[in-house]
Amino acid sequence: MDLDHLKSIWNKEDVSKTPEISPERQKEIHLPLEKIRKNMSHEFWSTAVLLPIILILIWFFPIPFRFKFYLEVLVTSMALVTAFFFIKFFRLYKEISNPALGTLDTLKDLLHQFELNKQYYVSFYLSFVPFLVCEIIIVIEAIPHTHHYTEGYLVYTLLAPVLVGLFALYFVGNWWFQHYYGKYIKKIEILIQEIKQ
Repeated sequence: MDLDHLKSIWNKEDVSKTPEISPERQKEIHLPLEKIRKNMSHEFWSTAVLLPIILILIWFFPIPFRFKFYLEVLVTSMALVTAFFFIKFFRLYKEISNPALGTLDTLKDLLHQFELNKQYYVSFYLSFVPFLVCEIIIVIEAIPHTHHYTEGYLVYTLLAPVLVGLFALYFVGNWWFQHYYGKYIKKIEILIQEIKQ
């Protein structure tokens, strides 16, 4: 095949445009997106205020310096992990703010980003398991021992809270996402299904 023949085939192709979304439908989609943005903003600012308060409270709490230092390092590490996830979070926040959500393809892309963000969200909560383990170790070390505990007792003392914490973090993370974001994402999915028909 020569180049001219390929060009003629290309020009004959019927490339249909992505369907536009009517202004009425855009207004319907705008409401759940605004709710999601509002919840994202609230979550960001409450976390941004809470972490420094925790650091200050730990510093003034009357505990030995060594444990105070361990807790400060732990909370600072948690703040760094939180900052990493908030960077991902902020990208979605900016995408929701994009006024060019007038086509079906952009909405489908947005739904895909919501799905990715849900995975980030659950990963964020599960990333706190190592911090939970460290906190339990710090607490076990801080408690004065009046008699010698067996190794099995210490293992179960560490293992049981970690397992409970792991499941609690997973379920709380899922519940939190569904409560603050999932129900609005579901509304957007329903609207997209209606637009497709």
